[in-house]
Amino acid sequence: MGMEHPVQSNTIVDVLEKILDKGVVVAGDITVGIADVELLTIKIRLIVASVDKAKEIGMDWWENDPYLSSKAADNNTRALEEENKKLQERLESLEKKLDTNRLETAETTN
Repeated sequence: MGMEHPVQSNTIVDVLEKILDKGVVVAGDITVGIADVELLTIKIRLIVASVDKAKEIGMDWWENDPYLSSKAADNNTRALEEENKKLQERLESLEKKLDTNRLETAETTN
């Protein structure tokens, strides 16, 4: 009787599922130089993981990027509108103070 060996068959889906579940980090540096003088360094960092895994390790930058998230764009718009409103109120207050000072100066000189 021959010995049987278990056959392990991984499909691309199985491999991808494992990669996304655990995550993969690829890091590397490219340096360009001439005559021992470094001219350019490019640092490359690549993380491949599922969204859930990325959030678990603290990577959620895409949620706050207005180019990638409509919620972030809405929050950014609201923040800009609020800042604009505060600046307009401040400007009006300063203009009133300036007008008051002009009136007081005009009354004291007459």
